[in-house]
Amino acid sequence: MTPEQMADPSEPGPVPPPPRPLDAIDRDILQILQADGRASIRSVAERVHVSRANAYARINRLLEDGVIRGFGARVNHERAGQGTSAYITLKIVQNSWRTVRERLRALPGASHIALVGGDFDVLLLVHTPDNKALRELVLTRLQAMPEVLSTRTLLVFEEEDLDPEG
Repeated sequence: MTPEQMADPSEPGPVPPPPRPLDAIDRDILQILQADGRASIRSVAERVHVSRANAYARINRLLEDGVIRGFGARVNHERAGQGTSAYITLKIVQNSWRTVRERLRALPGASHIALVGGDFDVLLLVHTPDNKALRELVLTRLQAMPEVLSTRTLLVFEEEDLDPEG
């Protein structure tokens, strides 16, 4: 099922302005903030060789344009009591993406949701305390959704977030 087939054209949404091109300083700012979202304006300005006012204005523009979606912590899920991770693929009913997406957002431990093309429609990353919780999530929550036609669970043995500076 293609994303076009799954989209609901009758659902209105705000049309974002076209993206503004990013220059080398904007890209450097993004790299700094990806590595350390708590970096101060002063530190960012010094590292990209602009004034604090310029750095502040650029970061605000990146936020307003939706380039920066927010700031957060990179979590070690195992140390946070979520020692079992899995990617779950879902085949869903045509034109049900928006409904399914909202239900998946509400799942405990859901970390990433993607509408994809290929042998399945949705890729879901979840973190749960253990295999029992994962089994319950798949068997009682996901497979109970009427829009979900089938699932496949891929257990993650080891994972690593890539360093944005790498």
